[in-house]
Amino acid sequence: MTQLTPAVPADATFEGTWPFPAHYTDAPGYVAHYVDVGEGPETLLLLHGEPTWSYLFRHQIATWSRHHRVVAVDHMGFGKSATPGDRTYWLQDHIDNLEAAALALDLRDVTLVMHDFGGPAGMGFAIRHPDRIKRIVSVNGPTPFGQADLVDRLIANAGEAPWFQWILKAQDDGTLEPLLGQLDYTILSTMKLNGFEDASIVTDAWLKAYRAPFPTPEEAAGAIGWAKGFATGAHKFEEPDAAARLAISAKPALAIWGEEDRTLHAKHFLPLFKAVFPNGKIQRLPGAGHYSPEDSPREVTDHVLSFIG
Repeated sequence: MTQLTPAVPADATFEGTWPFPAHYTDAPGYVAHYVDVGEGPETLLLLHGEPTWSYLFRHQIATWSRHHRVVAVDHMGFGKSATPGDRTYWLQDHIDNLEAAALALDLRDVTLVMHDFGGPAGMGFAIRHPDRIKRIVSVNGPTPFGQADLVDRLIANAGEAPWFQWILKAQDDGTLEPLLGQLDYTILSTMKLNGFEDASIVTDAWLKAYRAPFPTPEEAAGAIGWAKGFATGAHKFEEPDAAARLAISAKPALAIWGEEDRTLHAKHFLPLFKAVFPNGKIQRLPGAGHYSPEDSPREVTDHVLSFIG
């Protein structure tokens, strides 16, 4: 196992905005952080995306854990997890890591709650272990599942999204790694490019929390890897076999989408969701951006609680 201390200390609470005790597992081969709070009839597994960490779901965790068990995992290179220098950070690596952690915790009857690249990571895990999944919740998160028009919609979305346009240009001119390596300074502008609408959420504690995982270019390897993998085609979606396709498509599913998302446009990703889950429910959030758990915390919280009953 790679021995590496995470950049964010276990006891960091960011002025009390993150009160949840830190737990760690070395099952994926590095120091992986997760939150495990609450008790109840349901287990919610929360998966963040780029360039955030489980802090994104802090409002939801506080409420959901009053009723249910909530587990929130920080992907390798993000949040309070370590950023090993001898690993790759492609989608398939994150699926492998999530699988190792979830199996080590023996998570069963899971409601997946997935944001951004947490969507492809979570769907990868669901494809590998459909028997462990009870429900699917996409919160501005893609649900790749071998759809016939998946590639076409991804290309069309990338052509309209400032974030993906910047990634391709930066990779081409050699500035992607140097610029994303400075997330300690550029986290606010990066997240604004992806899209949040409520500027009042930006406080000193908020900035510290989102900056903290990236104090050096080396510690930004996770964020760099996700962007670089898109630009170079290194990410590989998990492909469902016939059994997984049948099992997963029958699960109850909910998509919650901030309609002002400038990175993952509803017009491309909600049809992909419906192609997998024809009976799935959709809740649109007018005025919310890509980071809808930040823009519309109460709505996201309540829609999920209503969905799981």
